[in-house]
Formats: sequence, C-alpha cells, structure tokens
Amino acid sequence: MMRELKKVWLASVVGVVGMMALGASAAAQPLRVVATTGMVADLVTRVGADAVVVEPLMGPGVDPHLYRATASDVRRLQRADAIFYNGLKLEGRLEETLERIGKRRGTVFAVTATVAGERLLKEGEGEDAVADPHLWFDVSLWAETVPAVVAGLSKVAPARAGEFAARGEVVGRELAELHAWAVAKAAEVPEAQRVLVTSHDAYSYFGRAYGFQVVGLQGLSTVNEAALVDMAKLVDFIRERGLKAVFVESSVPKATIERIAEDAGVVIGAELFSDAMGASGQLRLGYDVGTYDGMVRYNLTAIVEALR
Repeated sequence: MMRELKKVWLASVVGVVGMMALGASAAAQPLRVVATTGMVADLVTRVGADAVVVEPLMGPGVDPHLYRATASDVRRLQRADAIFYNGLKLEGRLEETLERIGKRRGTVFAVTATVAGERLLKEGEGEDAVADPHLWFDVSLWAETVPAVVAGLSKVAPARAGEFAARGEVVGRELAELHAWAVAKAAEVPEAQRVLVTSHDAYSYFGRAYGFQVVGLQGLSTVNEAALVDMAKLVDFIRERGLKAVFVESSVPKATIERIAEDAGVVIGAELFSDAMGASGQLRLGYDVGTYDGMVRYNLTAIVEALR
C-alpha cells in the first residue's frame, strides 16, 4: 500500500515539475513580431532585445507608399503576436488592413502615436493638411516613438514590462547620442551650401533638424509621377543656386533625378536611404546601412562629402 502511494506521489510531483517547466518554457518564448519597415523593425528589435523575434514586412529598396500586401503577408500578420507600423499614412493602403486587425485583436501599434502633434510637419492647409510621415530623419523626433514600442510590447507581454522600460531608456540615450553626432556632422557644411535635392520630399524633418534646405521633385508620397514642368523648375533652381550635386534614393526610381542631374550639369552625390534601409550587413562608407544607426550615419556622411 505504501509503495503504491509513493508511486502516486512521485507521479504527481513529476507532473507538477513538468507543468512548471512547460510554463517556464512558454514564458521564455520570444514574441513573434511583424514590423512594416526596416526602421520600425530596428527600433522594436532594440527595445525588445531577446524577448522578440522581429520580421520586417518590407525589405531593402521597397517603397512603403506603394506597397500592397500579398496573401502570404496577411497570413504573417495574422500569426504575429504583435504588429508595429510607422503610421501617418506612410504604409498607404496597407494601413487599412493593419487598422482592421488592430480593432479585432488589439495588438497592432503605430510607433508615431506617441509623437507630439505640434512637432509634426504638414503639407497642405486646414482639413486638407497631411502629416509628413518621414520623421525618422530627425533622430531626436524618432526617439519620441520609443514609448509607443515600450507600451505595445508591455501590453502583449506584461510580465516583461520592466525589461522593456529599461531597454527603452537605453535606446533613448543611444538616440540622443546619435542626434548629437548628426548635429556636429552637419555643421561641417557651410550653411550656404546646405541644399539637399532628392527624388521626393522625404527629408523635411532632416532639413529642420540639421539646417538643410530640402528640395524634393515629388511630394510626401511617391504615388504621383513628377510633371515635366516640375523637372524644368528643379533644373533651373539647381543652376541658379550653383549646386554641386543631387541625390538619388534606394527605394525610388532613379531615372528622373538622373535626367535632372544631366540637364543641370551636376553630379549624383550618392544613393541615399530614405523610405527603406539597406540589407543587414551591407556596408557603405564603413557603416552598416541595414541598421538605423548605420543608415543615419551613412546618409549624413555621404551628403556632407558631396556638398562641402
């Protein structure tokens, strides 16, 4: 009798230990996160650290303004524990899909939700005004998206909220250091020469933060093609200002801006990364442009070298 009771007791102990181990294993499993752009994926990875596995939806060279989700994309979104996106209409039609998923599951987060409205640049007037979504070009402004990531991850995994908050503080300090570097780097170009001509108007936050006049051939979005009259005006502007270089973007077709450079008699300064980062491990001027930090440092270094 005692032997049978001992067997039952041992079985129950083994069962409890097994359940505890299973629970601990489940708790240790990283969150499956889908992020729309490389910049958002980088930010979530830095805040989440080993608590997340982040999968970018849009790879290098992909224009988020024109992106359309495939059936496999939708399946990835539905399987994810959390979804993070830029917002402010950067992702175009995809945002409608994200908002529907968010209403149903409550695990979809726009990183720009925590940015103060008065700090956003806008195109148009009154009710027709549209917020510029390219705020990652101002590193100090991009730092304001960190609380949105901390809050989103903490909602999905509340047991690790303390870890996310601590990591958020670290990332905030790192971004402050990067912003200070960018301010000092931009100062290497005389103010009169700080004119940045690119394919579309993605660099307005960059211009405001680091003292550049920014001229884009297209507007905030790349949906509409540039008109011939706009191209002619830009050629005249380049000649009048005596500019040395214009810049192409990795996620925008280059033919138009290359034609403008030819007509204006200037060189292509470099290929900049605007709406998409580079591939992980891809080095430009010694910087890994597959990371947010590396992309910022490469872009600014390339601009400074071409203009000063």
